[in-house]
Parts: sequence; structure tokens; C-alpha cells
Amino acid sequence: MTIKIKAYSDFICPFCFLGKGPLDEIVKEKDVEVEWMPFELRPSPYSKIDPWQEPEKLSSWDSFILPAAKKLGIEMRLPRISPHPYTHLAFEGYQFAKEHGKGNEYHHRVFAAFFQEEQNIEDIEVLTKLADEVDLSKDAFKEALVSRKYREVHQEALRHAYEEAQIMAVPTFVIGEEVIQGLTSKERLAQVIDQELEKNKTNEFDGMQCSINGRNKKCQ
Repeated sequence: MTIKIKAYSDFICPFCFLGKGPLDEIVKEKDVEVEWMPFELRPSPYSKIDPWQEPEKLSSWDSFILPAAKKLGIEMRLPRISPHPYTHLAFEGYQFAKEHGKGNEYHHRVFAAFFQEEQNIEDIEVLTKLADEVDLSKDAFKEALVSRKYREVHQEALRHAYEEAQIMAVPTFVIGEEVIQGLTSKERLAQVIDQELEKNKTNEFDGMQCSINGRNKKCQ
């Protein structure tokens, strides 16, 4: 049975990028389906983040983020893009990719472009190039971003994250009724997935019955 995981993240969140590592490993080992869910840490028109001008953030990068990346075997760097980009266009592009069956591929490519290649993921030309690299139509993708075709779809996804799912920080992973907040290990993810599998096995026969008129065809 396929276990579904909802992963809430933002493309400029370093811990979200690190969280992809253990999740990618789990995908290789277990029957899971990951759905990436948009979450904007600093939506427009809030002020953009500029870590290069904030000593506290630079210190956190050196003290926590880089050591965690090294431990997980993940290559990443603090992008020299000042200030860091808004992500609404990248997420609107994700909605296009998702509709065309390339959501996870696009999501991974945008993450890598920002944290490994220091590309500006607010730039439509950059996003269009990334979409092309995962075999999406360049022209259709660019037209969708220029026209803001997926703006409402993305806003509804954000409303779901903020109001319905009540996500307060990212990354957040939702597996069944279990909510895991923050960077987590592959072992922790595997444990929750296995618990969900066992729960589903336990409930497999719940509700089966015979009716007085024999309407259940499985009854004699």
C-alpha cells in the first residue's frame, strides 16, 4: 500500500532543502508518494531576506546549516543573491509542472538551482530554463508565468497551508495523522511510515458486515 506524504516547504528555506535528503532516500526504499506543498516564509510585499547583511543569519549558516549538510552528505551553499528572492513565481511554476506530471522533478530542480547553483529563482527566464530541463514546454511554461495563470491556484494552496493545515514553520511533513516539524532523519520518517502501514493493516477489515437482506455480495 502506498503511503502518502505531504511535505510543506519553501524554496528559500535551507532546512527544507536539507530535509529533502532523508525524504529522497525514503522514496527509494519504501512505497511512498510525496506531494510537495507550497509555503512562503516571506510572501510579497514583506521585506525580502538578505542573509549576507545579517550577521546572526550568517552565524547560523556556519554553526548549524553547513554542519548538518555535511553530516547528511548534501552539497549546498548560501546563495550570493542579495536579497533572496520571493518564491511565488517559482511556486506558480510548480503548479504548472504538477498539472503536467512533473511536479516533483521541477521542485527538485528549483531547489538545486538555488542552493547549489545560486540561480535567481524569482527570474522568469531562469525558471523557464529550469522547466525546460525537466522536459516541460518552455513556451507554455513561460506564458503561464507571465500571465499569472496559476496565481489563484497557488494562493489557494497557501490558504490551505496557513489556515487548514495550520502550518507554522517549514519543513513540515504530514504522514497520516502524524505531523513532523523541522528537519528529521530518514530513520524517523521510516518509523512513522511503518506505523502508518501497520495502522492501515489493522483497519483493513473494519466495517465489514452482512446485512439482513444479504445485500453485501461477500455474504452467503
